[in-house]
Formats: sequence, structure tokens, C-alpha cells
Amino acid sequence: MAAPLQHPTPSLPPRTPQSDRLREHHPNDINYAGASRITRVQEPGSRPMTCWRRLAAWNEAGVWEKLHRVLLKKLRSAKQLDWSRVVIDSSRARAAPPGPKSGPSPVDRARPGDKHHVLTDGQGIPLAVSLTGGNRNDVTQLLPLLDKVPPVAGVVGRPRRRPDMLFADRGYDHDKYRRLLWKRGIRPVIAERGQPHGSGLGIFRWVVERTISWLHGFRRLRIRWERRDDIHEAFLGLATCLITHRHVQRLWDL
Repeated sequence: MAAPLQHPTPSLPPRTPQSDRLREHHPNDINYAGASRITRVQEPGSRPMTCWRRLAAWNEAGVWEKLHRVLLKKLRSAKQLDWSRVVIDSSRARAAPPGPKSGPSPVDRARPGDKHHVLTDGQGIPLAVSLTGGNRNDVTQLLPLLDKVPPVAGVVGRPRRRPDMLFADRGYDHDKYRRLLWKRGIRPVIAERGQPHGSGLGIFRWVVERTISWLHGFRRLRIRWERRDDIHEAFLGLATCLITHRHVQRLWDL
């Protein structure tokens, strides 16, 4: 008697796994909403864990570094990269869950946090970024950031990755690193500790502070919500590409 009242279970087609490769005909596979929010991967039928897994896989494969190099090449071919000087600085961000590459912040009552180290050209275009704990000294990331600058082609001749001068604040004042910069053929222009303010170097360093404010305009970078450092580095690399892409878009408006 109960058999006719039971609804037959519909048979669903088997779910086919989606490719991990970005589809070239769909430009919104990696998307962001507005200017202050990075969203997860937008792909029809994808699940949240799939989004995180692919974000980590693309970061491990160096997708953001390759994309950033392509964008820098376009800027150099249009003569929009200022290699006469680079500017370096860092900014702290609170880490809600403590994890790798986070440490007690010396300016936030030892709460867990991290640092975003940024190196830009003379116009504020990001050339390299890195992530460390909040208790790391700024000067320790000076040479690693210079080494992360990719060789940028785009004009006739060898790809360029070495600037002429480097501007930095007092946090990078160290004789050892000044000598290392001179050995690399880079002139250090670093504010000295113990000297009164008003050296005039701020008219060159403000561009990196603006770039850091752009980075922290993205919610995922303003406060670190990811326990895994590779996921946060992926968001940092994605935001760097987005900021660089804005400069490329301005070429079409000229």
C-alpha cells in the first residue's frame, strides 16, 4: 500500500571534475568585487574548498609571479617604469588566527600579526612583495626583496631588474646593507637615525606608502584571517597583480 506513495529518487548525472587550468575564454575565473574586496575564485559549479585548493595550487605554481612579470613588461614597453629609483617600506597587519609567518607585534601589545614588505619603482608600481612575521626587522628583507624583482623585458636589450637608487626610511639604516647596495651598483639614499626630521626624502618615499594603502584596501590583506601563510601570500600576490593591472589600464586612457 505504501509503495505507490513513495516518490522515486531522481537519478543525477555523475559530476565531472573541472579542470584546474584557467579558461582563457572566461576572464572572470579570478574575480574581485569592487576596489576593497578580493573574492574567492568565481567558477560555475565550484565549491569553496575547491577554490582554496586551486588558489594554493596556483600560488605554488607561481601563477601570480608570471602574471606580474607580463604586466611589468607591458609597462616597460610603454616606458612607464621608473628605474631611476625604487622605494621600500613595510606595514603591519593583525593576524586574527596566529599561524606561520606571524609573530608578536612590538607595537600592538604583542598581539599576533605579520608584515607586508613592498618594493616599488619611482611611481609606486609594485615590483616585489613579501610576507614575514610582525616581529621581523625591516632591514632583513631589503636584499630578499631586491632579489625578488623579476627581470623585466619590453625594450631592445637585456631585461632589467636593477635600479639606480634605493630610498628608505630610518628602519633600513645599517652600514652593512649600505655597503652591500653599493656592491650591487645601487646608490642607497636612506634616512639616518639620530638626525632631525625634514631631510626632504619624503617627497620620494610617499609613493610606496600609497601602494601599501592600496594593498590594505583589500579586506583580505587588511586583517589576516587565514592560518595558512601560503593562502595569505596568494592573496598578496593577486592584489599586487590587480594594482599593477590598474597602471596598465591607464595606458589605454592616454
